[in-house]
Amino acid sequence: MEEPVPDPILTVFTKPWTGPLPELADTVAGLGLQGVELPVRPGYQVTPETAVAGLPAAARTLAARGLSIRSIAGPVDEATVAACGEAGVPMIRICIAVDPAEGFRATVDGWRRRFDALLPALERHGVAIGIQNHSGAQIGSAAGVLYLIERTDPKHVCAVLDMAHCGVAGEPVELAVDILSDRLRLVNFKSAYQRRLTAPEEDAVYKVHWTTHQHAAYSWRGFVQALRKVGYDGAYCLPAEYSHPSGQGQRMGDEVLPFLKADVAYLKGLLGEVG
Repeated sequence: MEEPVPDPILTVFTKPWTGPLPELADTVAGLGLQGVELPVRPGYQVTPETAVAGLPAAARTLAARGLSIRSIAGPVDEATVAACGEAGVPMIRICIAVDPAEGFRATVDGWRRRFDALLPALERHGVAIGIQNHSGAQIGSAAGVLYLIERTDPKHVCAVLDMAHCGVAGEPVELAVDILSDRLRLVNFKSAYQRRLTAPEEDAVYKVHWTTHQHAAYSWRGFVQALRKVGYDGAYCLPAEYSHPSGQGQRMGDEVLPFLKADVAYLKGLLGEVG
């Protein structure tokens, strides 16, 4: 008799909310999600300086609402790894910026050395570093992420695939999923496209616009289908990134909720489809 397939775990990156943790927990639980990716950054509920005590405390507060911290976005050092282990957080998600003065290869070599130095702590505390692709002057493609991490055990350094950034760069869904299929531990569902700011007769200037599922530069349905094809069983994170109408920065706080609720409902519908 086949074992039942567990329901997908949906999380949200709580970057839009900087208020008290109990209020944040109520908001996330009200969205019908199972967990969060918590920023460990200055100005947020847990900061790099308070992570040792703050992460376990945050995990308890969220657990009281039936939520878990599935990942954090924060620093990569032994203290944070230990704090994640204590709090039961399995992953630290990061993106890799490429310094033009240093170059791509030197950036990769430097990060590989950092990973090697952290391997004993990652093993001891049961935590992984998740590398997410990010457009712009960063490692932006699935192929680039694989090149960075392919020498390291995915138990310690794994992949986080964000198709919004692949879509901006033109990397196809099925190819990106195939490239990282055996190293994927988290996937992001958000949407963006390149918005032209200048007239056709002028030099082309584009800006990335963050939006909802209908306007993504890739197919959310195609992404779900590709993940199913390779047997993906990790969490699905909604980063809750939506451009502010002023053109400056992103919407913050409960201003994201109408857009996020629509995206949550659509993703749940896709995950509930058979086949």
